[in-house]
Amino acid sequence: MEASLGEIPFGLDFHPTKELVAVSLITGDLHLYKYKNDDSSLERLLDVRAHSESCRTVRFINGGQAVATGSKDCTILATDVETGSVIARLENAHENAINSLINLTDSTVASGDDEGCIKVWDTRQRSCCGSFNAHEDYVSDMNFVPDSMKLLTTSGDGTLSVCNLRTYKVQTRSEFSEDELTSVVVMKNGRKVICGSQSGTLLLYSWGFFKDCSDRFVDLSPNSVEALLKLDEDRLITGSENGLISLVGILPNRIIQPIAEHSDYPVEGLAFSHDRRFLGSISHDQMLKLWDLEDILQGSANAVKGQSAMSDSDSDEMDVDDNPSQSKKGTKVKNSNKGAASNFFADL
Repeated sequence: MEASLGEIPFGLDFHPTKELVAVSLITGDLHLYKYKNDDSSLERLLDVRAHSESCRTVRFINGGQAVATGSKDCTILATDVETGSVIARLENAHENAINSLINLTDSTVASGDDEGCIKVWDTRQRSCCGSFNAHEDYVSDMNFVPDSMKLLTTSGDGTLSVCNLRTYKVQTRSEFSEDELTSVVVMKNGRKVICGSQSGTLLLYSWGFFKDCSDRFVDLSPNSVEALLKLDEDRLITGSENGLISLVGILPNRIIQPIAEHSDYPVEGLAFSHDRRFLGSISHDQMLKLWDLEDILQGSANAVKGQSAMSDSDSDEMDVDDNPSQSKKGTKVKNSNKGAASNFFADL
């Protein structure tokens, strides 16, 4: 099933329990759609003018009661899912355009901006906990590892950073890659971190050895890998600049099969529905598409096992480098519990 958005989409997220999907647009608008498992249509429930400039990222928060959006206008907005009314707006949440949002726990989210700054927000305490100067360019993607309370982030500066959410310090940072890193997922039961890049190469890092990648998958695509989505511990889904969506195996590295495409237009985002029945994708063709993954998921139990040790000579210990590479902006956490930030979640 699909819906024409009318404008280029930047962000995509599914409701954690209901058949709802949210899309953020270049115009600053937020769209909310309802879908049905036994129907081929998408019903638009909300069309909200959320921001004055492009709305780059969207996430359902507070168990799906609200949807948060981040924008080029440096604001974060919380919108009620049922009514579309504004719950709270944080002006000047960042000094620069906001490019990424992620849920951490039931009561915390993180946001990343165009200059590499990452902020953690506590919805329960109604405040901003602090910030990391993790990168020197835009934060392209974030991935939360709850067992170790680490936030993995990638950036246009070509680095992967590991942010410690217990100490609020950038614990380690990779060497600079040859090109921009666009996306990040954790696989192989936490032992491998996979990063997409602008050149189309996938970079594989072993946990605890983040300075340089341990392997590269160079035959995936000649185009930028814009989005990564983990299917299971051995397979992921990639969305590329050429519009192709593919199922890819990791260690051994192989293209298993193409899944779908967006008519040669760049894939901007990928996400699973709450029951993993559908794969959602958005693209510069101004379309939201939901693909039925039932057949693929039925076959996931038969994935090749015992491959995790192949091409992996690094230790699997969970220790992290003690001395992160220093950026010119530093890595010391900033106290942000003041001003408008402290009142952002007052009504949530």
